Amino acid sequence: MSLLIVGSVAFDAIETPFGKIDKIVGGAATFAGLAASYLYNHVNLVSVVGDDFGPDDMSIITSRGINTDGIEVMKGGKSFFWSGRYHNDMNSRDTLVTELNVLADFDPKIPASYQNCDYLLLGNLTPIVQIATLDRLDMKPKLVVLDTMNFWMDIALGDLKKVLRRVDVLTINDAEARQLSGEYSLVKAAEIILQMGPKYLIIKKGEHGALLFGDGQVFSAPALPLADVYDPTGAGDSFAGGFIGYLAKVKTINFTNMKNAVIYGSALASFCVERFGTEKLQNLTSDDIRNRISQFIRLSKFDIND
Repeated sequence: MSLLIVGSVAFDAIETPFGKIDKIVGGAATFAGLAASYLYNHVNLVSVVGDDFGPDDMSIITSRGINTDGIEVMKGGKSFFWSGRYHNDMNSRDTLVTELNVLADFDPKIPASYQNCDYLLLGNLTPIVQIATLDRLDMKPKLVVLDTMNFWMDIALGDLKKVLRRVDVLTINDAEARQLSGEYSLVKAAEIILQMGPKYLIIKKGEHGALLFGDGQVFSAPALPLADVYDPTGAGDSFAGGFIGYLAKVKTINFTNMKNAVIYGSALASFCVERFGTEKLQNLTSDDIRNRISQFIRLSKFDIND
């Protein structure tokens, strides 16, 4: 049994009200892989980097026991680079630089040792790459989770709808859910999106938590109030990694475990934002995660006396 994550491995430059960092390892697959590795031991990555991504950079990933055989290193190429500046509210940001570099021609190659994976996370990439990944697997995984964004809804909606018919879980934010469905009400939006193919839908609402739809049920997960949010970059990817990592760990897919997975995903995302880039995700302990989960439980548990 294994978990396969396909997504970007990159460099970021980030500026927030708490500081600035000119170059740090990032990318959807990096954040998701690190988060998942705390819950599941067999995490495999597929991505592409340039030869500017050195051994020290790769060690951030491999130090967590993540398999990087599927990360292609393009000689003479430059890794994907993104630079952004966050506003004071930490919810909005300005993208300053986006350099696709080797990611522009990313053609996912699935090593033989990665075949027959039970769990697959398709990170935020062009739908064509997501479809190619599914086509190149010998067997459909037990669970396929898809992340996407408004950009692909703008320029590749037809391809996105094709891949939606082949996945089990879609994770997007509230603005993207409204755009994809054409409905402002998130309940109505969920009904429309679930008809597009996914069995479950997660709508992330940032500092207001997340909603899980599926099996005719709805679950609302809280967001943990944090005193300091240093850098939101990668929080959504960390959520997805924690979510699918938990499901891979428990091995049974039902709405109850989905709810638990949302809490674990939220917990890993909450760690991510407390430092720049992957800094916090590199050095968590089992006690850290256990205590954070307890905080989520206390936050949402209450008794009512009639």
